[in-house]
Amino acid sequence: MRAPGFWRESGGGLLPLLLTPASAVYAAATARRMRRSGWRAPVPVICCGNATAGGSGKTTAALDIGQRLANRGIAVHYLLRGYGGTLKGPLRVDPAVHDSMAVGDEALLLAAERPAWISADRAAGARAAVEAGAQAIVMDDGLQNPTLEKDLSLLIVDGGYGFGNGRIIPAGPLREPVSAAAARSRAAVLIGPDEAGAAAMLPPGLPVLRAALKPGPEAELLSGQPVFAFCGIANPLKFFATLTEAGMVLAGREAFADHYPFDDGDMRDLLAEAEALRAIPVTTRKDYVRIPPAFRSRVTVVTVRLEWSEPAQIEALLEPLAQRIPVPA
Repeated sequence: MRAPGFWRESGGGLLPLLLTPASAVYAAATARRMRRSGWRAPVPVICCGNATAGGSGKTTAALDIGQRLANRGIAVHYLLRGYGGTLKGPLRVDPAVHDSMAVGDEALLLAAERPAWISADRAAGARAAVEAGAQAIVMDDGLQNPTLEKDLSLLIVDGGYGFGNGRIIPAGPLREPVSAAAARSRAAVLIGPDEAGAAAMLPPGLPVLRAALKPGPEAELLSGQPVFAFCGIANPLKFFATLTEAGMVLAGREAFADHYPFDDGDMRDLLAEAEALRAIPVTTRKDYVRIPPAFRSRVTVVTVRLEWSEPAQIEALLEPLAQRIPVPA
């Protein structure tokens, strides 16, 4: 899905106003759903969620937090719905067996690092993870899913996009009012410069942790070289900017809808365009898993990682949860 352009426009316009009644219905349904109680897992559950539809950096944040817990000797399992996949779960993702059409692209990224489960029923997925030995569960998304109680919820915010026009779906990108999402969160994680003024929309008492997306080691090898960038993610401009900031020469670029399923024809066209530009075709990790296997060797992946302004802040939030977990000597 490609987000409507008016979702970004703070000025509004006629269409958001016309959609306001539908937004009220959507918000009421979400509020009613969130009044339900969920299952309390016997292990800590950390949720990296957001208030908007689309990407905000949740998967990158989940990977970072999973690594921080693993560094303490904790057996971390990831849990997500498996957006874009046909399977409903509960299912442990196996990258050697499953593809993005079955489990979604985020699930494959997470499963490449440590055990990952997809489950439309988050509580059922958490139970399966615990039975398989999970000592902690990190959720990629799920802030608006009440079926599983969370021990720590983080509201992930993209600094460039913020909360869009501040309206509820379908008049805007919000899944629920910012105040409601913030009330269930221990802290907000603002990724990148606050170009959209998101911090001002958060409750004054909510801690705001600052972080930035930094390119992986392969970016240094591509610095100074012409690249042809393509991606199907929620915020393609962020990816293109990351490449430029890393010193690559952006000879061409192509943006597709979020979670776009690349086929053979797409790849032949993209690779031909890169060749015509005498540029190296590059994409994101999330897009790479949606490329037909026969074409993957001809595309370079540029990874990103989360760099915290003050790492001690996120560690302080994780510390009480980590202390609850017995780690073998």
